[in-house]
Amino acid sequence: MPFIADPISDMLTRLRNAGMARQTETSMPSTKVLVAIAKVLRDEGYIADYEVTEGTPYATLTLHLKYTPDKRPAIRELKRVSKPGLRIYRGRDQLPRVKNGLGVAIVTTSQGVMTGYEARRRGVGGEVLCTVY
Repeated sequence: MPFIADPISDMLTRLRNAGMARQTETSMPSTKVLVAIAKVLRDEGYIADYEVTEGTPYATLTLHLKYTPDKRPAIRELKRVSKPGLRIYRGRDQLPRVKNGLGVAIVTTSQGVMTGYEARRRGVGGEVLCTVY
């Protein structure tokens, strides 16, 4: 597997670039966390679907992007919050609300990767990975 210092930032950058280039899909080396983030993005309607292809020397995660009828990306803004050099942890009461509830915060908790809304509902806090709008 190629060494990527921050795979989550790499994933967000690939998504951003693919959206600006109007590509239908983008691929990257797969990890469990990236697959969990892709699942949240799909469930929230930001991407059409994702698939993991096993292969040598590493598995590949392919994200199928989604666009509005006027050909604008469904994802308008992606921001990395917690970084390897500065981790950002929040309790359930301090989880961010993105654009007054129009966007989502993706949080990794002891119960898995989920949206900030779901984490608040379950009463758990965690590391705020990124925000999506």
